[in-house]
Amino acid sequence: MTGHSDVQRRCNWAGVDPLMREYHDKEWGVPEYDSRKLWETLMLEGFQAGLAWITVLRKREAFRKAFEGFDPEKVARFDKHDVERLLTDPGIIRSKAKIEATIRGAQIYCEMENGEGSFSDFCWSFTEGKPLQSDGQTTLAKSPLSENISNELKRKGFKFVGPTIVYAWMQAVGMVNDHSLDCFRRMQLLP
Repeated sequence: MTGHSDVQRRCNWAGVDPLMREYHDKEWGVPEYDSRKLWETLMLEGFQAGLAWITVLRKREAFRKAFEGFDPEKVARFDKHDVERLLTDPGIIRSKAKIEATIRGAQIYCEMENGEGSFSDFCWSFTEGKPLQSDGQTTLAKSPLSENISNELKRKGFKFVGPTIVYAWMQAVGMVNDHSLDCFRRMQLLP
């Protein structure tokens, strides 16, 4: 007999892969206010550039191990030896540019946290601290807001934060509720 959750309507992208469905049902679109988790997700979205999200999802635990639990203070201290170590780690996506961007991103994160306030406050300032609600019908790859946030992140020195990556991140961390109208999660995530 099929479980109840298998007959519920989901966003089409959740597909049939159990890992994608679990991610969709439990994480995607849930407002995240923890600075470290926001940063981790942004870094993982950067690693996803040019690849399918399921690739990153399948490697997420290996990424967490390789990047010290995405502890920005630890990652900020990574050096060229760590870059070389990470480039030989088969558990992660071995892109030197993305690895270096993550290390630099950790340094910027620490600078922000030590100088201008929390990363979370920065991120959520663009939506006045509340999730935006999409119409549930239009599929966007980017938005004027993701372009604005992307520009601000780039100005601070982040890499792999183009408007499309930023929009995917905004969806993932619940800055925008982009669940489709017929998805069971859409109503659950309304304010």
